[in-house]
Formats: sequence, C-alpha cells, structure tokens
Amino acid sequence: MRIVTPTEVARQSGNKYLGVLVAAKFARYLNEFPAGHEAVAGEEKLTTRAIESLVDGDLNYKLVRRRRSEA
Repeated sequence: MRIVTPTEVARQSGNKYLGVLVAAKFARYLNEFPAGHEAVAGEEKLTTRAIESLVDGDLNYKLVRRRRSEA
C-alpha cells in the first residue's frame, strides 16, 4: 500500500484540504458504480483509490463558485 502525504495532495490540488474534498467526492462517485464493475473492482478502498488518482494526476476537477442567494 502506498503512503500519500499531505504535501503530495497539496501539490496536485493547491492545498491539502481541497485535495481531500475532491478525492472524497470522487470516491462517492466511484461508489455509485454497480458491484463488480471493473473501475471499482479491486482490494483497495475507494478513498485510497481516489487519493492516488488525484496524486498521480489522473483526476481532473473544476471549482465552481457557489451563487449567493439574495434573501
């Protein structure tokens, strides 16, 4: 099992907190695949796979600013 440091995550995402949020969102996306799907099949946890995808540069993301509601 590969150990991923916060520095590696920050290098790909700008900061480690944003990297963890992106990886968590991607892990939730991977969890939606049906069981036995080749993208999910394996012994690694989905969160580990998502973090490694982010650190390896395989995961692209785009930040979208939230609109403020005027109340």
